[in-house]
Amino acid sequence: MKVKELVEKFGLKVAAGQTGLDKEIKGGYCGDLLSEVMGNAGVGCVWLTVQAHQNIVAVAVLREMAAIVITGGSTPAPETVDKANAEGIPVLTYPGSSFELSGRIYAEL
Repeated sequence: MKVKELVEKFGLKVAAGQTGLDKEIKGGYCGDLLSEVMGNAGVGCVWLTVQAHQNIVAVAVLREMAAIVITGGSTPAPETVDKANAEGIPVLTYPGSSFELSGRIYAEL
């Protein structure tokens, strides 16, 4: 599944990184502790987190992620949007919980 298909299928909003919407999703990861995500998230994953600060983009670039989904109704900080646009990392938002969305995505992948 491509990131743009994920957006359409689950009603996600694109907050940044529109140039990366054609990336292929190879898996998923849920977590909010950045060091733990850096050590364990897979390449090409979609990362679900409640974090919205610019450091999430650095982690996504390091792990070569397909996209970040900020859950729980939060929105990314302006610095996060700028950094994600510069790096081509899609940052998506979802009003519900990571638990809910991860189950829905898992069922589709």
